Amino acid sequence: MPKLPAALQHWRSWWLTPPIGLAGGYLASLIGWPLPWIIGSLLAVIAARCSGWLVTELPGGRQTGQWLVASGLGLHFTGAVMAQVLSHFPLILAGALGTLLLSLIGIALLRRAGVDRATAFFASMPGGASEMVNLAQRHDAQIARVAAAHSLRLLLVVLLIPALFTWSLPPIEPPAAATVSWPWLAALLPAGALLALLWKRLRQPNPWMLGPLTACAVASVGFDLHIGLPSGLGQAGQWLIGCALGCHFDRTFFRSAPGFLARILLFSLLAMLGAALLAQGFSGLASQDPPSLMLGMMPGGITELCLTAEALQLSVALVTALQVLRLFLVMFLAEPLFRLWQRR
Repeated sequence: MPKLPAALQHWRSWWLTPPIGLAGGYLASLIGWPLPWIIGSLLAVIAARCSGWLVTELPGGRQTGQWLVASGLGLHFTGAVMAQVLSHFPLILAGALGTLLLSLIGIALLRRAGVDRATAFFASMPGGASEMVNLAQRHDAQIARVAAAHSLRLLLVVLLIPALFTWSLPPIEPPAAATVSWPWLAALLPAGALLALLWKRLRQPNPWMLGPLTACAVASVGFDLHIGLPSGLGQAGQWLIGCALGCHFDRTFFRSAPGFLARILLFSLLAMLGAALLAQGFSGLASQDPPSLMLGMMPGGITELCLTAEALQLSVALVTALQVLRLFLVMFLAEPLFRLWQRR
């Protein structure tokens, strides 16, 4: 008999993850928590794993969730929105570079604590978690610590930023339901998946986010579509992402190197504060929407921050542009800058 795939052999470890996340998302939606389906499922899975019930990630769950969410975000782009983003490109570039410089706070904190150069550097980069882990391995850093730093920062972003922005801004009416065009979605959803696979084959960062987002944004701008995903599809994507993120945490994670994690916590909070202050200054210079700029300049979590912008009816395109540009700056500049530091 042919051997079953590994995912099927280990089905007992992951088949309960989606129901646990679903229960958490439903409870979070009942109490009105921001982004309930991603945050509720995340916390429910973390609670299960910390209680000793080590459920694991649904195979392909995070990629499917990113594909659905990114497709919906890409459909927010229109010709007018794209023209506005391009007209503010110098501001977007300055914002991306500014938040990249905030990583110096983390490097300084970790180096003062005796952490080696490579670990301190790659653990402090804002975004590109899996790529930073790969670069850290290439430069003999402590890979577990780099991965833990990025995981903890992402957890903080997911838990804090949507809540802070939702509760600090004036209440808003829910947006009207977007028009759903099934013929367009039947073409765009598979196109986004194919582009993600191509992006992955070319070893580009975050393929299941950037591939579908690019496919839908290009079509939306080019054909001026003004359409959206049907009700429930975006929430399903958030639920799958939340379940996957929760599987990175358990009691061992929170007990490992408490001093190191405490410094990452302090650095992350300082970086968020610094990003908010920078965004406030840039918004005064360029007459731009401060909340959108702040959200775009927050460290890491492209999917979660863009979802927050969508929920609060902020500029999804501006937040996406800031996050994506910073991701590519980190990808292309991190290793050359580290080598320059080593030589000096």
